[in-house]
Amino acid sequence: MTAIPPSPTSIRPPFTRETALAKVKAAENAWNTRDPKRVALAYTEDSQWRNRDEFFEGRELEAFLSRKWAKELDYRLMKELWCFTDNRISVRFEYEWHDVAGQWYRSHGNEHWDFDDSGLMRRRDASINDIAILESDRRYY
Repeated sequence: MTAIPPSPTSIRPPFTRETALAKVKAAENAWNTRDPKRVALAYTEDSQWRNRDEFFEGRELEAFLSRKWAKELDYRLMKELWCFTDNRISVRFEYEWHDVAGQWYRSHGNEHWDFDDSGLMRRRDASINDIAILESDRRYY
């Protein structure tokens, strides 16, 4: 029998190394669904976001993710735990995608997450850089 992976919200602070790793993996799995409604459920209704040059709050997240995945086609993400404390996690990430013209990109950077007691993310700061790559140079499928 295959174990069902935890949802991002079933893992709550205070974090241990094991639960921080599980939280990162659950977030990676959720984002790789490219389902804005599912991903948004892991965030507080008043969560604060910084993503590249965009700043927004709360449920604006669904509209942001819909725009993102309409532009970033065949998106595939990898997240890696960088460090953690009781209620914060930092990750390094890379993801690959292509635009409508077929140009592939690798986006990489860091995210800093802050969680409430129920395990919902209340703040996300992301610094992201994009580089054009050849399709043959992809790492993530």
